[in-house]
Amino acid sequence: MLAAMSNETTPVRKAVMPVAGLGTRFLPTTRSVPKILIPILNVPVIEYAVREVVNSGITDIAIVMSRGMEEVVGYFGERRELVDILEERGRTELAAMQRDIASLARIETIYQDEPRGLGHAVLMARDFVASEPFVVVLPDDVIWSDVPATRQLIDVRTAQGGGSVIAALEVPDDVVSSKGIIDGEEISDGVFSVSGMVEKPALEDAPSNLSIIGRYVLEPAVFDYLEEEHTGAGGEIQLTDAIEATIGRLPVHACRFTGHHADTGNPGGMLEAALYEAGKDEGLRELVRAAISEWE
Repeated sequence: MLAAMSNETTPVRKAVMPVAGLGTRFLPTTRSVPKILIPILNVPVIEYAVREVVNSGITDIAIVMSRGMEEVVGYFGERRELVDILEERGRTELAAMQRDIASLARIETIYQDEPRGLGHAVLMARDFVASEPFVVVLPDDVIWSDVPATRQLIDVRTAQGGGSVIAALEVPDDVVSSKGIIDGEEISDGVFSVSGMVEKPALEDAPSNLSIIGRYVLEPAVFDYLEEEHTGAGGEIQLTDAIEATIGRLPVHACRFTGHHADTGNPGGMLEAALYEAGKDEGLRELVRAAISEWE
C-alpha cells in the first residue's frame, strides 16, 4: 500500500548521498582514494555536494557507502591538530576554513554491503529518512548555480503542492541512450509534469531528450516500492522505477534547472569541472591559456 504524501509545508531537511562504487574509471587512483574524494583543483567532489544541500536548507545528511570508505565521512570530521598548527603559523583564514568544513551538517554513515543499484542504496537510508520528504544527491553530478540546484527542486515542490521533483537537462541525441530519459509535458517554464521515465532507451524509442541528472526531491512513498526489491535495468534495483510507480497517485515533476553541470564520474567530466573552476581565477585562467597555446 502506497504511503501518504507528506504535507507540502513539511520542510525538506534530510539528504541521502550514495557514494559506493569501485571508481574503475579513475584507477589506479581509486585503489586507495575513494572516487568522491578526488578533487576539482583543491576541493573534493563530495564537498561540492554537501555545500549545495546545506545551502538549500538541509541539516542532516546520510552518506551511503561501501565498507572501507570511512575517509569520506572522516573528511568532514574535526582536525584539531591541523587547525592548531595553522593558527600557530598565523594561517587563521585557512584554519577557519577547516572548522567550517567540520561544521557544515550532521553527517552519518550507512553501509551498502551489496552493489544492487541506486534504488537499493536509497533503500538503505529508510530509517534515516523516516516519514519525511528527502533529497537524493549523486555527488558525481557537480552543479554550479546562483540558486543551488537542490533549492531549485525544493522550490518547485513547494510551488506544486508537494510530491517528487527530478532534476533534468536536455542532452544531445548521441548520449540519450546512456541516460535516464523523462516523458512529460512542460507546464511552466522549465517545469514538467512527468508521465514516465525510461532508462537508457534507444534514440528512436526515447520519449524526449530530457535527461535525469543526479538530484531528486522525493516523497517517502518511494520506499514502498523499493522494499519489494524489484529488479529493473541491468538487473539492479532502480530508483527511477520506484518514482515511476508513484505517478498517478502522487505528483511527480521534473525541473530543468539553471546552472553549469559537469559529470565528474569520468576523467573527461572531471577535467571539464577543473577548467570551469580555473576559469573563475585570473591567475589560473592564464595558466590554462598558456598550456593550450603550447598545443596549437
